[in-house]
Amino acid sequence: MNEINREILLAFWKVHILCHAAEGPLVGQWMLQELRRHGYDVSPGTLYPILARMEARGWLWCQRDPGGGPRARKEYYLTKQGRAVLAVVERQVNELHGELSRLSKKKPKK
Repeated sequence: MNEINREILLAFWKVHILCHAAEGPLVGQWMLQELRRHGYDVSPGTLYPILARMEARGWLWCQRDPGGGPRARKEYYLTKQGRAVLAVVERQVNELHGELSRLSKKKPKK
């Protein structure tokens, strides 16, 4: 399962993050719960570096409570660039969904 997580599910988690950031700001703890609700067992040690990479790529921007100290609550917002990435991903996911649907119809019946 760890190999699947690293190779495939990591991208799914990023898509979930982009989707939820498009709806409004998100915080890490809420995102962990949301990913778990979708069946993904993601640790804070995995999620926060993902959020930092997405921020570094310009897909998210982060607002911190200035009086919160080093462990201040962070709210993540989708950027214009992140919205463009989400649009590309949406097209690709829809195309992939079509491929998977066709594949499942071709499966031999047992």
